[in-house]
Amino acid sequence: MSVRPAPEAPAVHRAGRVALVGRPNVGKSTLLNRLVGTRISITSRRPQTTRQRVSGIVTRTGVQIEFIDTPGFQTEHRSLLNSAMNRGVTAALRDVDAVVWLVEPLQFGERDAVVGALIPRNVPVIAAINKTDVLADKARLLPFIAQLAEVREFDSIIPISAAKGWQVQELLDAIVRLLPECPPLHEEDDITTASERFLAAELLREKLFRALGDELPYASSVEIERFKQEPGLRSIQAYIVVDKEGQKAIVIGKGGSQLKSIATQARRDMERLFGGKVFLEVWVKVKSGWTENAAVLRRLGFGD
Repeated sequence: MSVRPAPEAPAVHRAGRVALVGRPNVGKSTLLNRLVGTRISITSRRPQTTRQRVSGIVTRTGVQIEFIDTPGFQTEHRSLLNSAMNRGVTAALRDVDAVVWLVEPLQFGERDAVVGALIPRNVPVIAAINKTDVLADKARLLPFIAQLAEVREFDSIIPISAAKGWQVQELLDAIVRLLPECPPLHEEDDITTASERFLAAELLREKLFRALGDELPYASSVEIERFKQEPGLRSIQAYIVVDKEGQKAIVIGKGGSQLKSIATQARRDMERLFGGKVFLEVWVKVKSGWTENAAVLRRLGFGD
């Protein structure tokens, strides 16, 4: 008489939400894109490129993680816009299972400490020392790691390079160990919780920042006026919002050349991300003082 072996116990599945936090320009969006495997969070050399929370979803066998890319916490400039961005950081920390706190190698100052003070003490934290590819002598990290360890109790301190992908898998492994046993939070093929309308605005804003980062002041944004999806085609009408008439001329460029270039690059990225043709129309409008205008900020998605 043969005995049928007992069925194997179901594998443990882990899932949770993880916030990426840090001061401006430490590479949070670059890390999110690296983890997800596609570009869903915009990047540029300018600090404060990310203005609103962007979620990226990573699904692997037995695990699913919703990463939340937060704006860099702003301590130097005060406006309704920056206040709304800072609220986005604190809100993201209220209901997460873990936090990845990004810092730069050999640099830990007051702005980093302000971010650290926002992280609840009851949430597991991993310190990720990003941009380590710029260090010729990695041994210099050892005293810096010891310095970080005195700041608070970390579950791990991991040097990484989000841009190069160095030790990002090690970071992901450390995150998984902190997650609770939980069924998936999203569908298996989801990569973000953001709407296509939001992503379209972000891609256009990225091209604006990359083209005119040295000429156009921080007071510029993008507003989607119309987003219509038809079979095989997305028709999008968008406005670039600036603060002054002179800035409008800069964005448009001679004979409209600058605006055409920005729109063309954005459209190509939208087509790659959405997987279909995009018809994109872009105009520029002036709204003086929009960063202090609550009604405008609400239309741009910043809430009250």
